[in-house]
Amino acid sequence: MTVTLRSLETAVPPTILVQEQARDVFAGQPGLTRLGQRLVRTCFDSAAIDTRHTAVAEMSLDFHGPDPMFYDGATGLLLNPGTKARNDLFAVQATTLFIEAAAKALAACDGLAAADVTHVVTVSCTGFFNPGPDYKIVRALGLNPSVQRYHLGFMGCYAAFPALRAAKAFCEADPDAVVLVVSVELCSLHVRTSNDPDTIMGSSLFADGAAAALVTARELPGTAAVIELDHFETVLTPVGEDSMAWNIGDHGFEMVLDSYVPKIIDEHIVGALAPLFARSPALHGLPYGELRHWAIHPGGRSILDKVQAKLELSVEQLVPARETLRNYGNMSSATVLFVLKHILEQPATELREGICGMAFGPGLTVETGLFTKFSPAVAGVPAADGRSTAGREAAGRETPEDAADVPGAVAAGHA
Repeated sequence: MTVTLRSLETAVPPTILVQEQARDVFAGQPGLTRLGQRLVRTCFDSAAIDTRHTAVAEMSLDFHGPDPMFYDGATGLLLNPGTKARNDLFAVQATTLFIEAAAKALAACDGLAAADVTHVVTVSCTGFFNPGPDYKIVRALGLNPSVQRYHLGFMGCYAAFPALRAAKAFCEADPDAVVLVVSVELCSLHVRTSNDPDTIMGSSLFADGAAAALVTARELPGTAAVIELDHFETVLTPVGEDSMAWNIGDHGFEMVLDSYVPKIIDEHIVGALAPLFARSPALHGLPYGELRHWAIHPGGRSILDKVQAKLELSVEQLVPARETLRNYGNMSSATVLFVLKHILEQPATELREGICGMAFGPGLTVETGLFTKFSPAVAGVPAADGRSTAGREAAGRETPEDAADVPGAVAAGHA
């Protein structure tokens, strides 16, 4: 049974933060030490981010309104609301994005309507409310009230993968299932001024965004490219439990993001990929760069640099991750779905193209997935033996039956 991601849509709040302007606001806060000011400028300037989006409208330099809560444009001061005030805004703004992204995913999927949805899986680590986003989606979009609903909360940047894995399991258990997966993260609700390096790093990276996907094993019409969900794996690195964390404080949620994280990823990324690649025998011994696409969660520029160098990936293979980071920042769990959408929308040159996805989060947890981009509009099979680049490179190291197990490959005579 093939479980397929049939549509993938994104949404962002309208307020845009320009990185240089945000840097100057944070660097100009009165409580910063000279070291704090230098850290702000270094973190913001080296983040490889141009713009980010925020659900906090008053954080725009063009906003003028009474009773500011997060940012006072008249004085240039960043304010420090309590956790309740931040979470109250989350309940309002996140609901809008959950519904918007879900509606876009439904509208974009040929052959499926709201009445077909059997499961809803929502994801967020930046706020809580109940009845939750899963309930709000069902009510707003007129889904069947008996839809099974699940919420994955407070897992962090890797949570989109457990959500997709759950969707795949639901579809394998019920071939008629249609699972709506929606991730919304409003990281900017938790920004604050501080001399703490972790807080400064978070302020320079994190942003707000939403993504939604429809997953099913149903046979559906259409010529648009889709993503087949092949395999998932979870790995905990032997070190790093204290290097990345997400805690609840009195004035919002508090990020722990140690500068040691890129080094941990550099040292353990190959081991983290091993159980995933073991799921496809034809990939054994294949250079990582031979797999066509890489959907890497852009936790930061240095993380992408380490992954690219360690796995010997090309500049082109990192474009989806780097462009997502540049245009949107780190939107926690939603970010890797933006990267997958970028890959999905790239012009296809082969009928089937392999994708490896990775996301990192507290623990240190590494979530990975092997996917296949299937583009039915591509005329014919790309190679005489029916295999993609990865499959052809693996020739001589696979048995005939293994060929069908190469992500991004089609066994001879089988499409």
